[in-house]
Amino acid sequence: MEDLGQKLRQYIKIGTPAERRIAKYFSEHLNELPFETASSVADKLELSPMTVGRFLRLLGYQGLDGIKVHLKESVPPVALQLSSVLEQLQKDAGDGRPLAGQIAEQIEMLQHIYNLSGHPQWQEAVTAILTSSEVFVATHPSFSGLGRHLCDRLAFARDHVRFLDGSNGSYIEMLGRQTDSALAVIIDSPRFNTSRLLARSARRAGYKVLLITGQYTEWAHEFANLTLSLPPSRTGCRDNLSAMTALLECLTAAVIQAAGEQAEDRMRKIEELEGMFGYTSIR
Repeated sequence: MEDLGQKLRQYIKIGTPAERRIAKYFSEHLNELPFETASSVADKLELSPMTVGRFLRLLGYQGLDGIKVHLKESVPPVALQLSSVLEQLQKDAGDGRPLAGQIAEQIEMLQHIYNLSGHPQWQEAVTAILTSSEVFVATHPSFSGLGRHLCDRLAFARDHVRFLDGSNGSYIEMLGRQTDSALAVIIDSPRFNTSRLLARSARRAGYKVLLITGQYTEWAHEFANLTLSLPPSRTGCRDNLSAMTALLECLTAAVIQAAGEQAEDRMRKIEELEGMFGYTSIR
């Protein structure tokens, strides 16, 4: 990448007028070149495709595809990219760009989730989801899409996963009987005022409770067997929806991976049934 950059800077200084224009365009639009052709570049610069092709040969490439390959092979390691991106985001946030602050926080949340995945409670949560006789997922109606998606994803790894939204007495399916082998997954949020009551009721009915919540939920250790928690949002996002989505997606991926061949067999059967009945799932 550095050699290409040096060549472009050199032609910007000493090239012909056409070469300087092309070199300047390439230098300022490197990230867009994978989507360009010699003809599209020529059109934008009001030059002939032959002129652009000749310049590419001066750079040592037979065509624009050669630069695309070079750019692909010269991508810096992700860690270096993230370091640079975070630095820029923090600078932009300090300059009053709120979106930069939100994106920076999301990256930090992903780092938190990755660290959480190395803790014992993460593996205990994965094991509980796989080994319980039944899994019930419950959350506030504002998170119902997340709850249903979690159930759909867990269906790739096991049977008997149900979502309960609390309406029309649906909690009877979970709380209408005693059990000693089922799991209640409660996705908490600041507006889910009855999450504590639900966790306590599930424990009294014999359920193991996996609570997914914020770090400062004081009652978590009293009424939940397992807790996966997220730090509070600094950007004023009350529900921390993006971080919760990422945590649940990573958790389901871990469950499916832990299920191994069982998950692979289920996925094949699901695909066969989808083909038989004419449905297509989105994974």
